[in-house]
Amino acid sequence: MTVEVVPAVCPVCSCSVAVPVFDGGNHPLATLGWPTSAAEAQAMTKHPHHFVQCPKCTHVWNRSFSYEAIPYKSNPNRMFNKGTIWQGHLAKTSDAILSHLPSSPTFIDIGCGEGHFVRGISQACQGLGRFIGFDPSTSAEAGLGVEFHGRYFDPLTDMEVFSPDAVAIRHVLEHLTNPAQLLEELAWGSFRTNKPCWLFAEVPCIDRVFTSGRLADFFYEHVSHFTTESFQRLLARAGDIVGLDHGYNGEVIYALVKLHVPAALSERAKSTDAFASQAEVSRKKIQSQLEDLFVSHQKVAIWGGTGKAAAFIHQFGVDGARFPLVVDSDKDKVGTYVPGSGQRIVFRDDLKSEMPDVIIIPTQWRAKDIVSEMAREHITPKQVLIEHQGRLIDFAKDEHPYR
Repeated sequence: MTVEVVPAVCPVCSCSVAVPVFDGGNHPLATLGWPTSAAEAQAMTKHPHHFVQCPKCTHVWNRSFSYEAIPYKSNPNRMFNKGTIWQGHLAKTSDAILSHLPSSPTFIDIGCGEGHFVRGISQACQGLGRFIGFDPSTSAEAGLGVEFHGRYFDPLTDMEVFSPDAVAIRHVLEHLTNPAQLLEELAWGSFRTNKPCWLFAEVPCIDRVFTSGRLADFFYEHVSHFTTESFQRLLARAGDIVGLDHGYNGEVIYALVKLHVPAALSERAKSTDAFASQAEVSRKKIQSQLEDLFVSHQKVAIWGGTGKAAAFIHQFGVDGARFPLVVDSDKDKVGTYVPGSGQRIVFRDDLKSEMPDVIIIPTQWRAKDIVSEMAREHITPKQVLIEHQGRLIDFAKDEHPYR
C-alpha cells in the first residue's frame, strides 16, 4: 500500500510532512459567518478543507487554512452550552485553577469571548484581585464585571505589563495557525516577569473521531484538531505539565502547566542579551575611534568594500566624505562601489603611490594573509587596525587570536 505524503509543517512539532486525513471539499464558514438571510447564506464564500495529520505527533490541521478568512473582530466565537454536564465541567476546571491561585490573584483569560469563564473565576475569588479578559471581538457582554481589552493578547509585552498569577486559554488554540508560538511566548513572557505563573489550556479532543469515524468535527474555523498526544506535545513547549485530563465525556482535553523556560535556554538568552548590550557599547566606541582618526588628519584606507568589509562600513558609519579610500586586491571588484556608502573601490596597488597612515582590515580572519600580501607588495602603512573585543586594535602590537 502506497501512503500519500504531502509537504506541510506541523503547527505543534514542526515536522515537515503530513498525511492527508480528510478532504472535505470547499465549504462556507460554519460558526462565524452569521448570514442574515437564506440568499446570503447560500452565497457565502467557500473555503478548502484539506485536513492532514502529522505522522510524528498525530496532530491534525487544515493545511489550506487562511486566518484572514475569519471575521473574528466582527463576529465573536461563542460557545453556547448551558447543559448540566457542561456546567459541571466548567466547575471542575475552575476549581483546578482556583486551587493554585493566591488570595488576591491577577488572572487573565485569553480569547475570553463573552467573558463567562473569567467572571466565574472573579466571583469565586469574591472579586479580590484583578480579572482580565482579552478578545478581538468587543461584544457587549465581554466586559461585564471584569477588566476587558478588545484586542489580541501580546504575550511578550502583556505578560510583563500585567504580571499575572495565571492565564487561561480555553478553546482558542484550535483557531490559531501557530499555537506553539503563543505558548512559547507565554513562557518567555512569564520568564521576564520573574514571577511564577500558571497556564490553564483547554481544547476539543479529536481522539474519538478516529475511533468512531465521525466527520462533523471538521469545519473551517478549527484549523487545528488536537489528539491527546499532540496536545501534550504542544503544552510541553510552554513549561511543566502538572495535570492533564479529559472532560465532557472525553470531548475536551485540558491541562495545567507551570510556565517555565528551561535553564539552558534562559542562560543562553541572558548571554545573548549581554552580547546585545555590549554590541551597542562597541559600536559607539569604534565610531568614536574612527572619528578620532578623521580629525587627526591621518590618511586611512579600508581594505575591502564588499561582504563583511561592507558590513563593517555600514555598521560603523564609514562614510565616503570622511573615508573615501577603499581598496581591494580582487581586480573583479575594482571600479565597483561600496553598497550604501558609495566609495569607489580601487586596486591595492594604488596605495603604493600615496601610502596611507592607517589601513583598517574589517575581515579579521583574513588579516594575516592580507598583511603578508601587503609586505610582499611593499605596502607599509604606519599602522594596521582590526576590530577586536569592541574596539579597533593594532594588528602588530595588541593581543588577539588572528596573528
